[in-house]
Amino acid sequence: MVECSPSSESDSARDLSPLSQEIGFPLDPTRLARRAARLALEKKARDVRVLDLQELTSVVDHFVICSADSDVQVKAIATHIQETMKQEGSRVWQIEGYDAGRWVLLDYVDVVVHVFYTDTRDFYSLETLWGDAKTIEVEEEGETRESA
Repeated sequence: MVECSPSSESDSARDLSPLSQEIGFPLDPTRLARRAARLALEKKARDVRVLDLQELTSVVDHFVICSADSDVQVKAIATHIQETMKQEGSRVWQIEGYDAGRWVLLDYVDVVVHVFYTDTRDFYSLETLWGDAKTIEVEEEGETRESA
């Protein structure tokens, strides 16, 4: 299991938005995004990426984007992320698209997780829209590759 707890309360709180501090998220946005990406991989998500948007917008710090081959898998990935993060102390703020199963959005305030059915991801192409973002490709076995 990946160790994701912050080193101290003060270190963690310093990196959180006021809303995240109010809600009580235990992880800073970068750790939360990487944790969500790892959880997606546990349910066999494909092409898992973390987009660092901190330099591009003040609305959100990170997007986690991943693909699934069926609506059942989309829901399974989203449910796994939501339930595990809740057990670890990070509750989702808003969920959109779960019933349709084509694109589920899990809003953790500073981090937004997008779980896409493959064709839907290709159509909306968020990576192209946010092409200036630093991208971290998350792979199994703890490997990551960063690109500018």
